[in-house]
Amino acid sequence: MTDGRRILGALNYPGVGGTEQGTVPEGFDHVLEEARLGSGLAVYRRVADGILAWELQRRAGLRVSADAPTAVPGARVVSGFGVGPFRLNAPCEVVWVHEPSPDGIPQSAGFGYGTLPRHPARGEESFEVEINGQGEVWLRIRAFSRPANWFYAAGGMVTRAAQRHVTARYIEGARALAKEGPTP
Repeated sequence: MTDGRRILGALNYPGVGGTEQGTVPEGFDHVLEEARLGSGLAVYRRVADGILAWELQRRAGLRVSADAPTAVPGARVVSGFGVGPFRLNAPCEVVWVHEPSPDGIPQSAGFGYGTLPRHPARGEESFEVEINGQGEVWLRIRAFSRPANWFYAAGGMVTRAAQRHVTARYIEGARALAKEGPTP
């Protein structure tokens, strides 16, 4: 992504970083999905490494083009789905990151990214894996959004169904990461 900052523009929604605290700006729809993935530090680390390397997006069937191999604050990523002229691209910028700690529990790792101009929505989404004091590993996906324009607003039911489908695919991807880790 050459010169992506100039081409894509700036974050285009209120409440930047809200998924880190679990806050939702007024007038935005929100999603909170949690799924137990197993237990133990090895499971936690596999999922954390995969989340930070864009694996949930890839495993959800999205094409990923990022200006960094892993999620870091300020990184730009464009994920897309569809074929040819029917490809829908969704540009985002990473707004926060939690790196896994070398040891100790409980802890969490993941990132949140926000929408940029030309994304079909305005808002933020985050992907976080947590290992609690009992060693259980949980995935948490948070999002808040609203359609970017009248065209996407008109497809409200379809848009919400697509978001539920992609979120389910993220969870499937996290379960696969818990078992096998990131793809080489």
